[in-house]
Formats: sequence, C-alpha cells, structure tokens
Amino acid sequence: MTVLKKQIKGIALAFTASIILYACNNDAEESSVMVDTDNDGIVDNVDNCVSTPNPNQEDTNGDGIGDVCQIDAEATFTKCVDGFAGIYPCNDYDLMVQMPLSVFGAEAANDSWGWTDPATGKEYALIATDRNTSFVDISDTSNPIYLGNVPTATSVSPWRDVKVFDNHAFIVADNTFREDSHGLQVFDLTRLRNVTNPPEVFTPDFRLENIGRAHNVVINEDSGYAYVVGGNREGTFAGGPIFVNIQDPKAPVIEGGFSEGGYSHDAQVVTYSGPDTDYTGREILIGSNENEVVIADVTDKTNPVIISTVTYPNVRYTHQGWFTEDMRYFILGDELDEVRIGNNTRIITFDFSDLDNPVHHFDYLSNNASIDHNGYVRGNTYYQASYRAGMRVLDISNIANQTYTEVGFFDTFPEDDATEFDGVWNVYPYFESGNIVISDINRGLFVVRKSD
Repeated sequence: MTVLKKQIKGIALAFTASIILYACNNDAEESSVMVDTDNDGIVDNVDNCVSTPNPNQEDTNGDGIGDVCQIDAEATFTKCVDGFAGIYPCNDYDLMVQMPLSVFGAEAANDSWGWTDPATGKEYALIATDRNTSFVDISDTSNPIYLGNVPTATSVSPWRDVKVFDNHAFIVADNTFREDSHGLQVFDLTRLRNVTNPPEVFTPDFRLENIGRAHNVVINEDSGYAYVVGGNREGTFAGGPIFVNIQDPKAPVIEGGFSEGGYSHDAQVVTYSGPDTDYTGREILIGSNENEVVIADVTDKTNPVIISTVTYPNVRYTHQGWFTEDMRYFILGDELDEVRIGNNTRIITFDFSDLDNPVHHFDYLSNNASIDHNGYVRGNTYYQASYRAGMRVLDISNIANQTYTEVGFFDTFPEDDATEFDGVWNVYPYFESGNIVISDINRGLFVVRKSD
C-alpha cells in the first residue's frame, strides 16, 4: 500500500471527536453518536487506526495511518474466513479496499457511484461526503489511489448524491437551508487520467446553480436526461423532478419539471421495455414520493403525465426503489417502518406488469432489525445498503413466487445491527470486475468482492 500512503501523506487528522446529527428535513437519514470501536476515546470516522487503541494518534510518517496499525494498513485485502474479514462480519464477500474518512478530509460519507474509463478500462470509485465528492482509482485494489475531490459548492451537507453519464459526474447536495443554491455540479471524469500529483482539488467543469438544493439526481442514460429530485418544496416544482437535458454534459439545460406527483425523495427513470406494451419506448419515471409510488410518463418534457400511483400496508417513508431487469417488478425500501413500527428490515415488491394498474406483490422481512436505505438490482441479485447491517445480498430469482433468499453480506458496522442511522449509505454493484463500492457514513469507502 506504499503508493496509497504517498497519496494521503500530509492529510491532517485535525478533526475532534464529535457527535454528528443528521437534521431530518422530511427524511430520516440521521446519524446516532459516532462509534469508537477500539474504545480509545477517538471516534472511528477520525481515528487513524479504528481497530487498535491509539489515544495519542501517533503517526510518525504523517501518512494518516496510525503507527500501531501500520502493518495492517499495508494489506487492506482481507478474506472472509469463518464469518469475518478482520473485524467485519461477512458471508461470501472479501474486503479489497478500505479508506477512512480522514483520507477525504470529511466527517461523514453519503452516496457513492462508479465509473469505468472506456479508454483504459480502469475502475474508479466516486464517494460523496459531507464536504466534497472524492475519486479513487480502484483498478488495482492492492494499490488504490486517492486522486482528489470536487469540494462542495456551498456549505457542509449531510446529503450529497452523485451519478455518472457520458464520462461526467453529476453532483447535487441538500441541507436544511432553503436558500442553499448548491445546484448541479458537472465534473469531466476523463480528467482523472492525467493526475500527476494526487490528491488534487478539482474545479467542476460546470455548475447549474438555479436548481438550488436537491436531495438526489437520477439519470436515464438512454435519453441523456438527468432528473433532479427532492428540492425546495416551496420552489417552482414543489420538490418534484426537474428535467435537465445533459446530452451535452458541460452545457446542461433545464427543460421543465413535474410538480403534480408531489415531493419526490428519489426516483428511477428508464426508457421502458417491460411487459406493458402500451408504454414501450416511452420514458417512464418511478418516483418514491414519501407516502406512495408515482408512475409517470415523462417522454414529453412539456407535458408529463401521471400514469398511476400505488401504496402498500404500513407506509412510513417511501424512500427508494429499483426495477428488476425485465421491468416487471419494482423493489422498494421504506426507510422509517423499522423505526416507527418495529418490524425487521422490510423490502416491498410491486408487480408492474401493467403500469396502469400496479399491484403490491409481497413483503420480505430479513432476520435483523436494521434500517434499509438504497438498493439496486443486477441480474437476479438485489444489493441493499442496510445501514448498521451493512451490505445485504439477496437472490431474487424466485420473485414471482414471492420468495427472496439472502445469499451474502458484508457488514461494515461490526458493533450491532441496531435500528439506527449509521453504517452503509449506498452500494454500487455494477463494475464488470465484480468490485462493489460501499459508502459507510462512519468509516468511509469500502470495496468488496464476492469470494472465490
């Protein structure tokens, strides 16, 4: 890990142990008291050695890695053996890379995504934090390189999200200040090819300011449109999706928006190719809108139309969902039912074979009480960010018969699986190599891979 150590040399550990509270602005992504795994008085997100006590934070070579765990840090790869990869509980997933928040100059991690350079085949992890969006070359997991970051456009934010289109990163941020105008940052990821002295602080290539703050950005790569959601409820579109043409990534253009469905916390937008032939080729938005799911045809940006809405038993906060690859089923997470009802982690599934008449298909309950966050489908596998229970991996091949089977996990929060807002925020499972990017609120960046 010699090169990694050089990349992070000189990054100061000037953070003090603190309690980070995530203000819940119509959302519940709250963090409880930061964890101190080794009980040395230094919380994990700023501790330069998480698993071994080092209260004085000795760091002789100034590389950001505590002297007492320098040897462990040299070899991040840790195989999952007998249910553990080092201190982390696991099942069939090995730890390839772990970078603490101190590397990125941050106090909390948020969203994550990935980019594969089409020219070189290199893989890059994108991790959003409270202070920036950071970029890590993970093409050689034995030698990951922190290349630098794009700083926040305005203030520190507990919610920052990033997606990728046409070799560009699109970044939004949300906080409790209505007047915040972070906007949409655009960063040309091909610039990462030419970093000679990492880590660098990058200036974005463009910033679309007049969308204000936003909770998330979703992209339909087929059409070249970004949909900015979760903005100011008092704004023009009342927190509903804002349509942004990004076909020229460095010159995004707002082409309208959609307020009729109400505030949209998250969404997925696809060029539809599912079983309902009435909508083949149409651009369909599935909005996770707090108390219901809204299905809309947004093909005509000047005239978006609600197709239908659907709800489900015991709604508490309709948070985020994802289509199965055949677009017949939609898998949803409700973020607050575990907190307010007391059920175990619940995954809600709808049958969307008829978009005009969506049907609640079934609920899956896990064997732990953790809160679910974002989830994504790849093939017959569902990858779920499950806060304190880490990344959970489910076989959904028997979805028609209302059955899911957990087939693996990697738990970045080894203390417990309690119903609290710590641990895994997001999972990105789409790299061809099998590398999976995990962003952990407390411990930063993880890269894991299915065991051989």
